Amino acid sequence: MRLASYNVENLFDRAAVMDQAGWSKGKPVLEKFAALNELLGEITYTDAMKKKMVALMVDLGLEKSDTGPFVLLRRNRGALLKRPRAGGVEITAGGRADWVGSLELIEEPVNEVAMRVTAKVMIDLQTDILAVIEAESRPSLAAFNQEIVKALGGEPFRHVMVIDGNDTRGIDVGLMTGAAYPIGEMRSHVDDRDGEALIFSRDCPEYSIPLASGETLWVLVNHLKSKGYGSKGSSDARRRQQAERISAIYQQRVAEGHPLIAIVGDFNDTPDSDALAPLLKETDLRDAFTHPAFDQGGYPGTWGNCAADNKLDYILLSPALWEKVKAGGVLRKGMWPGVRPVKWKAYPEIKEPENAGSDHAALWVDLDI
Repeated sequence: MRLASYNVENLFDRAAVMDQAGWSKGKPVLEKFAALNELLGEITYTDAMKKKMVALMVDLGLEKSDTGPFVLLRRNRGALLKRPRAGGVEITAGGRADWVGSLELIEEPVNEVAMRVTAKVMIDLQTDILAVIEAESRPSLAAFNQEIVKALGGEPFRHVMVIDGNDTRGIDVGLMTGAAYPIGEMRSHVDDRDGEALIFSRDCPEYSIPLASGETLWVLVNHLKSKGYGSKGSSDARRRQQAERISAIYQQRVAEGHPLIAIVGDFNDTPDSDALAPLLKETDLRDAFTHPAFDQGGYPGTWGNCAADNKLDYILLSPALWEKVKAGGVLRKGMWPGVRPVKWKAYPEIKEPENAGSDHAALWVDLDI
């Protein structure tokens, strides 16, 4: 059985701000979007909060209209603000209960070539179980599976599942499996909290796969807190908190008598990081990347230029699964290979970075189960 993980970076649509030429351009917008969203969610708006809201709205291009370059303020009912003829913005609501609506990131279609490249990666993986990172929704993933993958000559997966997570940008995690591997029991951790604060940026869904042997494979799919925005200290702390919770879930499943467990996805940090220590150093889980039968393809990383400090994607295996690994590898053909030098063989249609299916490589292992 082949198990794989792939960060697809959205299938049909993605936030326009995340498609800028450089991350330095998109990062400030996302930080201000998050800050304004947090303030708008407060039960009571103080004068200081209102002043900050106005400043953020101006920065996001919402001073004259509810539609900015990258952000949409959707007001369905109630009174949040007014825009005097003299100019500016005035917050009139006293708190979140005074208005109905939302702050949203404006989306745009994914590059058509990139869409096809993503499908080609899925097809060429020839996998039985595929963990998908950054899928917009289950309907989107199911449509991509039945329409795009099939149109390019691939065999669609029989089972497709995504549980909505905590990220408002529409980047959830899911699982796709072949006919021989139906998805059984599922457990979501979208509401796991530390006090009042949610632990997971997206979710840590647990998917059970009943096997013909009578055993059960558990796959936990993750997309941990990115380094993209927020301070390094807070981001690292959030990732470590998430790793600690995943470790606790893993230990609980082992104690319940489940020896076949894989924890996969985009962890947004390197193997030597303190943030990932609860998983990589404080459990018996092992990174498939380090298995003798695993072929790294000449590069130690999985993102960007695939240098060692860009090892962000993982397939972690319990001891029982580690013993069943027969082969493994990295598929980088859907990534931008660079120019001088060209780092790896890519699909011929990838003529510029925008054509890449993802900035991430796909990982796979063959398991004798």
